[in-house]
Amino acid sequence: MTKTLEEIARDFEKENPKVKVKVVNVPNGGEVLKTRVLAGDVPDVVNIYPQSIELQEWAKAGVFEDLSNKDYLKRVKNGYAEKYAVNGKVYNVPFTANAYGIYYNKDKFEELGLKVPETWDEFEQLVKDIVAKGQTPFGIAGADAWTLNGYNQLAFATAAGGGKEANQYLRYSKPNSIKLSDPIMKDDIRVMDILRIKGSKQKNWEGAGYTDVIGAFARGDVLMTPNGSWAITAINEQKPKFKIGTFMIPGKEKGQSLTVGAGDLAWSISATTKHPKEANAFVEYMTRPEVMQKYYDVDGSPTAIEGVKQAGEDSPLAGMTKYAFTDRHLVWLQQYWTSEADFHTLTMNYVLTGDKQGMVNDLNAFFNPMKADVD
Repeated sequence: MTKTLEEIARDFEKENPKVKVKVVNVPNGGEVLKTRVLAGDVPDVVNIYPQSIELQEWAKAGVFEDLSNKDYLKRVKNGYAEKYAVNGKVYNVPFTANAYGIYYNKDKFEELGLKVPETWDEFEQLVKDIVAKGQTPFGIAGADAWTLNGYNQLAFATAAGGGKEANQYLRYSKPNSIKLSDPIMKDDIRVMDILRIKGSKQKNWEGAGYTDVIGAFARGDVLMTPNGSWAITAINEQKPKFKIGTFMIPGKEKGQSLTVGAGDLAWSISATTKHPKEANAFVEYMTRPEVMQKYYDVDGSPTAIEGVKQAGEDSPLAGMTKYAFTDRHLVWLQQYWTSEADFHTLTMNYVLTGDKQGMVNDLNAFFNPMKADVD
């Protein structure tokens, strides 16, 4: 999206001829930003994921400007910027967000008489029905454990009754308190076991990567794949010959389905910038609906800016994004974790082995070091 941002920057310069905006996109941008922050060389405006530990730590350290009283925050839907507040203050403006759910082959579902599930029971039965009809339900990237991060987070969230409740169980409980006998743990395993139904995954899934699964889904080799809204671009590049649909991870009962995601295009302003007026003017400019419309028309991710005309129910992503920026669109649970990679690994290990007690042990080992602040 660098090209589109550059076009928007040029438009801004036309309105503000004394200001020049340089859009910089570098490989490993997160690592580069860490280096610049440590060196005291923070860019004037920074794209940074608002749920990240880095934003929280740097905001507390005074790296970013407090934007709490800026009028342009009123253009952000449903107080979405406040969801990422640090000590009650807003340091970041989220323009777009991602979401997570299940992609499915609409044409094949219609041909086979399959319906989008609304409950765990229906989801489990759907997978069994697909297997019974001689089709492969899921494309799973066993070599890229991160692709199931959202699935397990939502399994815990639907089991616990929400994202906050899931973190109360996982992150803020006492050390070694996660037990196999816990109702939440049992329900999480139930949702995870849907991925372990016999015949539910493609052959050699254990070694498949993200791009392999995208290809398998786009070819029609599998009928579903769990992934985030970011995957739609890669899927479309494969030119699938069927209509794509999405749905959120179902809950125990109807009306309890959830998605998870966070700010994607999301800007913070350096607290030490030599151009605070100009930096704020550019952020304000981006919150204008007619400006954000230009970005959305290319990117397609759900936007938090009021007044932007977004795709309707015919959009492939509508099933997983229709509740974007509401209480059914959770923020990634790792917003309150100190790391996440091992959670990805333990999730995929369970899909591979089915070792229930092993996953419980891994969860305790993962979360215990974070619980020094738990009474």
